[in-house]
Order: sequence, then C-alpha cells, then structure tokens
Amino acid sequence: MNSIVYLVPALGILGLIVMIMKSSWVSKQDAGDDNMKVLAGYIADGAMAFLKAEWKVLGYFVVIAAILLAYSGTLVPDSHPTIAIAFVIGAVLSAFAGWVGMNIATKANVRTTQAARTSLAQALKVSFNGGAVMGLGVAGLAVLGLGSLFIVLVQIFVPEGAAATGLEMKTAIEVLAGFSLGAESIALFARVGGGIYTKAADVGADLVGKVEAGIPEDDVRNPATIADNVGDNVGDVAGMGADLFGSYVATILATMVLGQEIDASADAFGGFSPILLPMIIAGMGLVFSIVGTFFVRIKSETSSVQAALNMGNWSSIFLTGVGSFFLVKYMLPASLSIRGYEFTNMDVFYAILLGLVVGALMSIVTEYYTAMGKKPVNSIVQQSSTGHATNIIGGLSVGMESTVLPILILAAGIYGSFSFAGLYGVAIAAAGMMATTAMQLAIDAFGPIADNAGGIAEMSGLPKEVRERTDNLDAVGNTTAAAGKGFAIASAALTALALFAAFVGVAGIDSIDIYKADVLAGLFVGGMIPFIFSSLAIAAVGRAAMDMVNEVRRQFKEIPGIMEYKGKPEYDKCVAISTKASIREMMLPGAIALLTPIIVGFSFGPEVLGGTLAGITVSGVLMGIFQNNAGGAWDNAKKSFEKGVEINGKMEYKGSEPHKASVTGDTVGDPFKDTSGPSMNILIKLTSIVALIIAPHISEKPHTASIDQQLNEQTAKEISVKVEKVLEKVK
Repeated sequence: MNSIVYLVPALGILGLIVMIMKSSWVSKQDAGDDNMKVLAGYIADGAMAFLKAEWKVLGYFVVIAAILLAYSGTLVPDSHPTIAIAFVIGAVLSAFAGWVGMNIATKANVRTTQAARTSLAQALKVSFNGGAVMGLGVAGLAVLGLGSLFIVLVQIFVPEGAAATGLEMKTAIEVLAGFSLGAESIALFARVGGGIYTKAADVGADLVGKVEAGIPEDDVRNPATIADNVGDNVGDVAGMGADLFGSYVATILATMVLGQEIDASADAFGGFSPILLPMIIAGMGLVFSIVGTFFVRIKSETSSVQAALNMGNWSSIFLTGVGSFFLVKYMLPASLSIRGYEFTNMDVFYAILLGLVVGALMSIVTEYYTAMGKKPVNSIVQQSSTGHATNIIGGLSVGMESTVLPILILAAGIYGSFSFAGLYGVAIAAAGMMATTAMQLAIDAFGPIADNAGGIAEMSGLPKEVRERTDNLDAVGNTTAAAGKGFAIASAALTALALFAAFVGVAGIDSIDIYKADVLAGLFVGGMIPFIFSSLAIAAVGRAAMDMVNEVRRQFKEIPGIMEYKGKPEYDKCVAISTKASIREMMLPGAIALLTPIIVGFSFGPEVLGGTLAGITVSGVLMGIFQNNAGGAWDNAKKSFEKGVEINGKMEYKGSEPHKASVTGDTVGDPFKDTSGPSMNILIKLTSIVALIIAPHISEKPHTASIDQQLNEQTAKEISVKVEKVLEKVK
C-alpha cells in the first residue's frame, strides 16, 4: 500500500489541531457579567441534559445493531463480522462530532453577546470562530476516522501486493460501509430528535410569549425561552454536526465503492488511486477550509456580514478546485474505465469541478429564496398585510417554486458528471462538492450561536445596539443555514445515485425495469416514504409544542408576578418537556428509515428495492428543498418586520398585525426547516447505505466472489500437492 494513504489521517489530525486552537481562543474571550454567565449556564446544562438522555437511548440501539451486524456476518460468507466494529466506531464519532459543536456553541453564545457590546466585527469573529470549531471538528474526525479505519482494514484484508479490485478489497470496503451506517444512523436520530426538541420549545415560546402575552421572543419572563435557546444547540448544532458528519462519510464511501471497479493497475499506487482519491480530496478540502476561515472578517458596523462569509466560502471552493487539478494529474493514470465507460484523468477533474459548481449554485439559489430583501421573502412580507392565511399561502408558494432551479441544476450536474467519467464521475462530483464541508459547516453553525447570543442579550436587558448587532448576525445566519441545508440535499442526491449504482453492482442486477408491476409498486412506495417521515416529524413537533404551550400558560396563570419580573419562571420544566418529547418521538421516523430497505429487500428482492430507493431519492430531494426553503423564507419574512418594512406606503414594525401574521408563518415553517426538511438528506443516504450493506444477502447472483475464492483455494491446493510429489521424486 502506497504511503500517500497515511496523508489522509494526518490531514484529519491537522484539522483537529486547528480546531483545538480556535476552541481555546473562543474560551478565553470575555463571558460578560454574572447574570449573563448564569443564563448561559442554564442553556449549557439543558443542552447537556438532552445529550445524555439521547445518548442513553442511542447507546442501546448501537449495541443491539452491532450484535445483529456481527451475527449476520457469520451467516453470509460475503459479509464480515468486523462490520460491527466499524459500525460502532462510526456511531461514536458521529455522536462525538455533535458534542464538539454543542460544547463550543454553549461557550461562544455568551461570548458573542459580550463581544456585541463593543462592535459587530468582534461579534462576528467570536461567533464564526465558534462555528469554525464545529466545522473543523466534524471534518477532522471524519477524515481521521475514515482514513485510519481504511488503513487498518487494508492491512487486515488485503495481502501485500494484492490487486485493489480483488475480493479482499471488496471485503474491506464493505466493512468500511459499516462505519458510514453507524454515522448516518446516529445522524438521523440526532437530527430528528434535536429538531423536535428545538421546534417544540420555539413554537411554545412564540405562540404564548409573543402572540398571547405580547412580550419579546427571548424575554426572561417567558418560561420556554431557556428551552428555546437550548434547542438551538441540540438541533441546529449537535444535530447538524452529526448530520454533516454522516453525509461527509457517505459521500466519500460511495466514491470508494465505485472506485474499486476501476482498472487503475497502471497507476503508481498499486491500483488504489481511484479508491484513495476521494479521501485525499476530503483532506485537501479540510486544509483549504482552514485557509478560508482567515478571509471571514469585516471592518465596520456597515460592512456586509454575508459578503464576509461568502468570501471565506468562495476562497475555499476556488482553492479546492485548483488543488484538485494537480491531485488528479498526480494520482490517476491517463486512461481509466468503469463498467465499459472509458474516460481520462482530466475528465475526473472536470467532474470534481462540476461538483463544486453545483454546490455553489445550490447555495446561491437557496440564498435568493430565503434572504431578507430578495423578491421571494418580500412577497411573503407583502402578503402578511392581509392576514395569517395569505402569509401561509405565500410561504408555501415560495417553497414549491424554489424546487425548480435546484432540480435543474442537480439534473445538469448528474448528466454532466456522468458524461465526463461515468458513475465514478457522479460520485467524485459529490466528493468535490463535500470537500469544503468544514467551511460550509462553520458558516452554518455560526447562525445558532448568534441566535443564542441575541437571546442572552434580550434576557440580560442589554442596550438596544447589542441586540441589533446580534440580530444582524442572526438574520444572515438564517440564510446561511438554509443554504447549508440546500448544499446537504444536493450532495444527498449525487451520493444516493453513486450508492444506488454500487447497490446495483453488488446485488447482481443489470437494470431496474419499471414496466414490472412489483418494481413500479416499489417506486410508488419509495415516493411515499419521505411524506410519511415528514408527517411523523411534524406531528411530533405539534404534540410536543402543545405540551409546551399548556405548560407556559400554566406558569403565567399560577406563578404570581411573572409579568412584573417578581415571580421566577420554572425553566427546568419546559426543558424537561422538550427532552422527553424529542426522545420519545424520534424513534418511529428513525425505524422507518432503517427498516424500509430491509423489509422490501428481503421480501421482494433487489430489483424492487432498487425501485423503492429511486422513489425515496426523488421524492426526498424535492421534499427537502421545498421544506427548507419555505421555512427559511417564512423566518426571514418575520425578521423583516423586526427591522421595519414598508407595505402599501406604511411602515410596519414588530407588534403590528402583519407582523403577527408573519409569526404564524414562521411557526408553521419551524418544523419544516429544522426538523423534517433537513432530515431528508439523511433519509436518502441512510436507506441507500442499508440497501448496500444487505445487497450481498439478497443478491440475484449470490456468493459469486466466495465461489471464485473457493475455486482459487482449491487450485492452489492441487498445485501444492503436485509440487510436493515432484520434490519427493527429486529426493
């Protein structure tokens, strides 16, 4: 095995070192006065209480799933029991990635509030560095974990000098799929559970606090305000960290699976180059994301925060594109082929470049549909003037319209990348898109930190200009969060196609014929899955929010003096409601994602399962884009009123009737953009990974590789016997 593979975990370690340095810098910043520290402590304690409760439940799941995986490996020769170990490692690192983000976010929020007392530039510096800690932690852990595990598996399964396309490498890659399965499983539960938590608290705080009591969103008198701020951390930070960790790993794995089918025996890496390339690109993207963080800065109060973030994002994308050219030329041989499709190493570079362009365009389109001041959000603002119903209609319309351009971009990306380098081109395009995950996540994570900072400023009664600065950051954070979710769903579409292609190969089927009744039925069932998944997630938010609303109303009624700042709200009871509800409600949606491919695959075979996966992918991508963008647009329409907007020649502000209509729209959009919408990309990838892992068990050409291996062993024994007879005659 060529020594370049050791560069992968080394780059992961580099990312973690920079993460530790940035985390140390954030922790050393001023945390404000004692009151601010107490409020931040409530948020941190609530977030950690949720994680402990969630990890306890998920711990049982991981142990049971690992036992089943190990046992299934002993039943089918094509599977290996060590997949269970890889599964546990992936699950643990995914959970740890979420904890890294949440831990720094609960420190950075109050420090951002204190920094906002001095300047917008300093507040951005603290909040973005807090987000960068999460981005570098997630990417660093993924690169380190995946690279290290790959090295160990190759040492175990692939003898020195063995071909990279042999049975042993296939076994190593299959075991590596367990790592991705563990990461995606935890990501799904973390994203759904965290999303239910945060939106139950947010909806309860909004409906009773802002609409009924007429107090600000983060008023210290609102019993649900601490739970709301805790939710920003467990949903938008810890959940998002686990989410993108799983997405990052699944994208690299999909490319590696297809890379093993490429004949690259002429390369300088023992035939490993197509398999190693996606991991090296991920490590390179991590380094360039570190470089990009230094470009995120502003000079004055009037500087554009969005422009500063875009500068960091575009610089990391540009550097990754340039670096990919030299990397591809160095690693890949001039001519390659996969499944009869011939291409060159430059075609691979063009596919990577196309993936970067697709990711950038998806972010631009998402920003257009969700940013304040743009036509889509302004249309919702205008429709708020005629009431709650027209606000809802406007948001739904924007969300549905916002699917058109992203789907056309994705379709062009899939067609173009396939034209360049076949199915490997599609996969490597996704790997290129995900290469700058560290920067994307840093930009994404700074939003919840800024949101918490604004809440602490409100609860602490700080001067108006402090809240204006945090609101400035928060409004941009809403847009970047929506863009990040659009980026994730785009990567899901490309990665799912790559995993789908790998599944078809492993399952031993040549095509998926929708003229067959059972396959068409599977296609329809798959198209339904994202809808029932979303329904369960949104309904869970609704039930939990009802409990929260009733609790907040009870406290306003039974605790004397709350509105006069004399009575102290019972924050812990609201935190407990969200925690219990999220843990309880996350189980059924998670079970659907994990069990659907298993039930369909073993009951009806690989071709029907292929149709089901196709339905889940197409329907899930559309649902994800629609819900993410509709929710983001509703949110920023509400924030537009908080800054003041002109409707029919009249300025409307917070507290006006149009603003109340926008609050309703934002409340409806909350579970869209923070619970069910962002879960779609995990649903798509997780079902594909489960299908890939069970493919050898349901293959229409079972155990072909094992039979070949047995024949080779038999031939080797016959040769050995003949050699021994010759030696005896010589003696």
